Amino acid sequence: MVEALAVKLTQREGELIQEKFEVKKLANFLKQASEDAKKLINQEKSFACAEIESARAVVQRFGEAFEEQERVSEISGKQIPDMEQLMEEVQEARKIRLLHQPSKVMDMDLELRALRVLIREKSIFSVKLQKELAISKRAEGNKSSLYELDGSETLGSYLRVQPRSDQAPDLSNCSIQWYRLSSDGSKKELIPGANKISYAPEPFDVGTILQAAIILNGHNDIVTTTGPIDPAAGLEGYVEALMQKPNNEFKVVISQMNGRDYPSHSVHVFHVGKMRMKLCKGWITRARESYSTSMQLCGVRGGGNSTAKAMFWQSRKGLSFVLAFESERERNAAIMLARRYALDLNVMLGGLNDQASVQA
Repeated sequence: MVEALAVKLTQREGELIQEKFEVKKLANFLKQASEDAKKLINQEKSFACAEIESARAVVQRFGEAFEEQERVSEISGKQIPDMEQLMEEVQEARKIRLLHQPSKVMDMDLELRALRVLIREKSIFSVKLQKELAISKRAEGNKSSLYELDGSETLGSYLRVQPRSDQAPDLSNCSIQWYRLSSDGSKKELIPGANKISYAPEPFDVGTILQAAIILNGHNDIVTTTGPIDPAAGLEGYVEALMQKPNNEFKVVISQMNGRDYPSHSVHVFHVGKMRMKLCKGWITRARESYSTSMQLCGVRGGGNSTAKAMFWQSRKGLSFVLAFESERERNAAIMLARRYALDLNVMLGGLNDQASVQA
């Protein structure tokens, strides 16, 4: 299997190199064609100017000849000489601009447009090949790891690190840290607090690659998602519909308060408004705060199967909650909604120690 992946990887690298060569060749040809088109346009303009100047000279000659003939006729009473040749020249001069059709320039412009379309198609195909190549490399790298990621790489699910074989060290003896990578792998960001075996992607993770580092006795083992985290189907439209309302309510259960397990499992209501958020049960208000830079909001970073439904909310310093929603969709919608409202007030809501939890 590894040899087949290596052969496939080599073939795709060859295809990518060939595509890059063709794109570069097309770009050079386009550049040369653009320069030729500019030269041809300047040449046609020069010809047109020369023809127009010639036409003006003919018209001027005609006017001068006509005036001279009138003067001579008044003096000598002679007949007006034959004007047919001058009339033909005048008519020819009037037709010069109409007859001057830049067909060559038009053909060159059409050719340049076709080349641009071809280069765009080649570029899209090249980007697609690069993504497939990156996925193949990550899959090959994961094959050499002692561990693997289990779970759907989609918002609303959760990922779990598990041993690939019985020879892998027990995860209970390892330390784990999750990272968020840009889609091209050029930027890597540590996710504070994400140090459990499982991790549930949250809205910030959509479009990024997630990576888990498993560390034991100085040995670092890396597992990575095969591609960027996909958005949840229909979630964006659901959030847009919620934003049309002045206030939105979600049913939640308080799992923790200030880092300690909450004794009661009664249902509360979590209000997400345009200016503030509120957590209450009937007439009892647990927290009510306006959006500010001290407020923090993110998905719970670690836990069991219910992680994808849980959210961490620090309403203000010294008061925080872990809230369990009825579904993954409700949790992610509440996070996205609150972040958009906060952004309207120039506040970015992130999690604990996130770079995002600072004023925009």
